[in-house]
Amino acid sequence: MMAGLEKTDLPPVSQIGIVVRDLQKTADYYTSTFGIGPFTMLDVNLDGVILRGKPGNMKIKVGFAQSGAMQIEMIQPLEGDNNLYAEFLDAKGEGIHHLGIQVDDFEAALAGMAGAGFQPVLYRNQDGFAFAYMDTDKVGGIMIELIWSGQNRVSSKAI
Repeated sequence: MMAGLEKTDLPPVSQIGIVVRDLQKTADYYTSTFGIGPFTMLDVNLDGVILRGKPGNMKIKVGFAQSGAMQIEMIQPLEGDNNLYAEFLDAKGEGIHHLGIQVDDFEAALAGMAGAGFQPVLYRNQDGFAFAYMDTDKVGGIMIELIWSGQNRVSSKAI
């Protein structure tokens, strides 16, 4: 823990997010070489995201597979201004981008992260699903993603 920050308690990590240049090629490699898969692949339009406090839109291709209790998520950026995943590829190349954590109370998790000195870099709250990538990458180079799904929409007052 960095000096001056409160500790935040979060549930266990349930997802590893990897940014890749070619999702199909990478998923085929993981499946044939390591037996991870099959991957379910989707094209996703992330309309209405908030990136560093500003509205934005981006298009990505994602692939999901389970490996035991851990979900492997691969993300290939396709389009969009200020695409966080394209930024990652440009700066670091392919690799682990985030650790995903399923939370029961999104606002409480955001408040806990804020108390520990972390703010959302990318945020979306839509259709009973919300996620926020937190700026935890200053040490260790990996973001924490808070993930919430439920019947009730979450307000954005904590952002």
